[in-house]
This record gives sequence, structure tokens and C-alpha cells, in this order.
Amino acid sequence: MINGSLAQGPFYVPLATTEGALLASYNRGAKACRESDAITIVTLQEGVQRTPTFKFKNVIELGKFVSWVLDHTETFSTLTRETSNYAILNDIGINIEGNILILRFEFTSGGASGQNMVTICSDRICQYILENCPIKPVFWTIEGNFSGDKKISPLNTRVRGKKVTAEIVLKKEVIKSVLKTTPALLHEQWRICVSGAKKAGVVGGGMHPSNGLAALFIACGQDVACTGEASVAVTRMEITEDNDIYFAITMSNLIVGTVGGGTSFPTQRECLELLDCYGAGKSGKFAEIAIAVCLAGELSILAAMSSGQFTAAHQTLGR
Repeated sequence: MINGSLAQGPFYVPLATTEGALLASYNRGAKACRESDAITIVTLQEGVQRTPTFKFKNVIELGKFVSWVLDHTETFSTLTRETSNYAILNDIGINIEGNILILRFEFTSGGASGQNMVTICSDRICQYILENCPIKPVFWTIEGNFSGDKKISPLNTRVRGKKVTAEIVLKKEVIKSVLKTTPALLHEQWRICVSGAKKAGVVGGGMHPSNGLAALFIACGQDVACTGEASVAVTRMEITEDNDIYFAITMSNLIVGTVGGGTSFPTQRECLELLDCYGAGKSGKFAEIAIAVCLAGELSILAAMSSGQFTAAHQTLGR
């Protein structure tokens, strides 16, 4: 049950996986949320990046090149509109290391996940720069591996795809009846796991968002490799004055689409239609459903670990 800025109401969420314990756990988390309250969700920011990279003879030539580029940003916006019906160029970032320049083009991509779209738009802009700028690089490439595409990157805590946050207050009675644990145990387990993630150098602090995302992405025709960046999550848990649990999750890299790619395959389209998320203008709604799935999964796994159910569940359901 979702109360989002774009997704509203109850949803039956399709997942494609070979892991029986995963289905049971996510279903249990969803049940606990549903019996407590709706999951409140807000989409905060959007953006998909491509990072073309240029090498120059020296930093002086690089500086002149950057100055020319920054004087022509309106032209780049026009070229983007001419190249794509959906892409909008929102920002250009500059990163300089000696004679190497990385341009970080950030676009919104409409209903598509956008990787191909932003690549084509970025290439069009770069071809214009190469043809018209009086300063020529000695080498350039369309991607310098700085965009965070399909990998975890500290840079992507800003946004890649859609940045979404979700929250819920879990009733103590539901924690006991559905999750089979207590608010105190659940909170202590979360604290330990967040601390452990920091010690291990994990980006974010989620337990297993990639499990739910991969299953959802396969079912709904997404680029499953994008779980690399999409699974980065920051979670917060507090015990309220009423001894209930406040839980929140924020995900900055939900790179999803409801048009293009595998979304039009028959089964994947059927799954998106089940969620009323097929077609243009529905990707934001789909992202909010995705984070709700992840929230449910985080609660269930933390509950299982806090109460000693985790091993037995996998022995029983994972076979």
C-alpha cells in the first residue's frame, strides 16, 4: 500500500527469481507494512549522466577549451532537444586532472531509463564541440567511466536515474505478529548492520536491496545490470514514543524505464501493465513502487536476523 507523490494505492508487485526465501521475505515485509500503514514516498530528484572525456597537450589548452564549452551551453540544450523527444540537458559538470577534462552531462530522460538516450545526445554535443571549438583535444572518448553507469560510486549518492525516499511507522503489534520480533531487537539489529557496513566501506547501508530490484527488474523488462548502482540505499530507524518503529529508506540511483528496452517484451509489458506503469510518463511511478519493495525487504531481513529466523528460513524456503 503506497501513498506516493506519483504512486497511489495498493499494488501487486511481480518478481522473477529462483530464490524461494526471497519471495517469502519480501511478501512478509509488504504484509507488515500494509497492516501498519501506507508507505509514504517522495521523488526528490532526477538525472542520468554521461561523462565524455578529453585529453589535451597541456592544462592551458584545456582551460581555453572549457571556457569555450561553458559559453555554448544553450547550444547544447538546443542540440539535445533536436536529437531526442524526451531528453533535457539539465547540468554540465567540469572535472579537471592535469591535462584530462571530464564533462559530466546530466539529462532527464522522460519515461525511459535513459542510458542509450543520453549517450546519443552526448555524442551529438561532442561532435558539435569537435567541429566548432578552435581548441582540439589530442584524444577523446564518449565515456570516461565517471558516470557511475552499472556500478556503485560515491558520486551517485547525488542522483543517477531517480532519487526517492520512503518512510513508514510500523506498529509494535504488527512487528510482533508478522515480523516475529520486537521493536528493541529490530532497532538493535539495524544499528549493528549500519555500523558493520561503515566498517566494511559499503556505499550506503542497505542489507539487500539488489535482491528485490533484480527480481523486479527481470519481471518488468529493466536493465538488470543497473542494480549495480540502483541498489545503493541509506536507511534510518528509530523507536517512537509509542514503542513503534519509524523506518525510512532513501535510494539515489533508481534508473528505471517504462518505455524502450525490454519493457515491450510480452511478459514484461504484462507485468508493467499490472502495476499501471507501462508507457511514457510512468517511470517515476515505477521508481516509487521499486523503493517500496526494497523497504519491505529491508524490514523483513532485519527482523529475521534479529529474532534468529534467518538461517532456518533459508534452510526451509531456499531449497
